[in-house]
Amino acid sequence: MNTVIKRFILFTLIISVLSCKTTGSSDNIYVEIKTTAGTIKIRLYNETPLHRDNFVKLVNSEFYNGIIFHRVIKDFMIQAGDPETRQQAGHFSDTLKDYTIPSEFNSALFHKKGALAAARQGNEINPYMRSSGTQFYIVQGKKYNADELNAAEIRINNQIKQAQFNILIKETADSLKNTGKPFTDAQVQELASAKMFSYLTGTEDFKFTEEQKNTYMSAGGTPRLDATYTVFGEVTEGIDIVDKIAAEKTDASDKPLNNIVILKTRIVRK
Repeated sequence: MNTVIKRFILFTLIISVLSCKTTGSSDNIYVEIKTTAGTIKIRLYNETPLHRDNFVKLVNSEFYNGIIFHRVIKDFMIQAGDPETRQQAGHFSDTLKDYTIPSEFNSALFHKKGALAAARQGNEINPYMRSSGTQFYIVQGKKYNADELNAAEIRINNQIKQAQFNILIKETADSLKNTGKPFTDAQVQELASAKMFSYLTGTEDFKFTEEQKNTYMSAGGTPRLDATYTVFGEVTEGIDIVDKIAAEKTDASDKPLNNIVILKTRIVRK
């Protein structure tokens, strides 16, 4: 057979194999969360690969087995993933700062009912909005009207701007320290404010899309967390279990009086 033809056939086969691999890698990953209240199935988003891969790693290592839903707020969300809750001693340490990953905000992924998102520390100590590597929550939420969504937009923009200013304050202070020259808090504020003015004039405010507005008004969710907490999946089966867990009676710290335990998590087919 002609050498050129052989090479062409080999090249075609390689391209074919690579194409198959690429197609396969775009398939979504599904995770089954079996709890004492029932089973929830979620689809992980490929658009948030850091969170997806981290969650898969934890599931495969059986990290979540035996952990409880330690924070439950009706019409808001159910939260789990704190390893300290395996001890079930009545006091749960804050592990949000011990293991974090970068945020992966995506305007197309939002806090509709059933959304899976990463918990994190607040903006005042976490201005980069890094996600907890272990703690997650599933949105139950509620339905919103147009006025409530407008208020949520204002809240989101205020949080984004405050977090950005905190970042500029820190970066400006660090930069001045590196010069080795003395400086005052007032100088830091002045320089950071100038940078903030530039940021504000060059950055558009966050706005809900029409799809998001319609979803929040018809199906519900928790819109005030958009653009500040990373959404990385959604419930495909068992939303009734989410509602069931969210309806549990809780104590003053929002912990269910009756422990809702994650018995087992595993990767499953669609």
